Amino acid sequence: MPRIVILGCAGTGKTTLARKIAERTGAPLVSLDDLWHPDWGEKDVPVFREMIQKAHAGEAWISDGNFALATFDIRLPRATMVIWLERLRLLCAWRAITRVFKGGETHRVGKLFVVLRFIWKFNRINWPRIEATRLTFARDVPVVRLRSAREVEVFLSSYGDGIDYLPPM
Repeated sequence: MPRIVILGCAGTGKTTLARKIAERTGAPLVSLDDLWHPDWGEKDVPVFREMIQKAHAGEAWISDGNFALATFDIRLPRATMVIWLERLRLLCAWRAITRVFKGGETHRVGKLFVVLRFIWKFNRINWPRIEATRLTFARDVPVVRLRSAREVEVFLSSYGDGIDYLPPM
C-alpha cells in the first residue's frame, strides 16, 4: 500500500498530483493545507501534530504539503516514496495568482504577497531546509523528482500499473 509524501513549493501542483494518485490507488488523501487552520500559530502546532498522527496512522495515504519541522518525524519514517515537485518560480507564481480568483478556493487575495515572496525565496531558503530535514527522517525512502508536466504525466501513466517508476534523480 502506498504511503507517499509530496513536497514542493507553493504552486507546483502538489495537491493536484496528490488527488490524482489518491484516485488511482484508492489511498486516502491527506492535504496538510486542509488540516492547518489559517489563523493558527506556533501554539497550535501540538494540535496539528496530533491531527497529522491520526491522518497518517493507516496503511495507505497520499500526503501533500511540506510543514517539514512540524510533521516530517511523523510522516517520513512511514513513507514508501517521496515525490519532489520542482517547477519554475514563474509558473508557481502564476498558479498562486490565478488560484486566489477561482471559486471555492481557500487561498485568499490578502495573503497573495506573502505567498509570492515565499515562492520567490523557496529554492534559496526553504528547499535546503526541507531537504535537510527529509534526509534526517527518510534518507532511504525512494525520491522521485518531477520537473515538468510531461514528467508528471509519465509518472501517473506508469504508477499503479505494477511498474515502479523512478526517473533519474
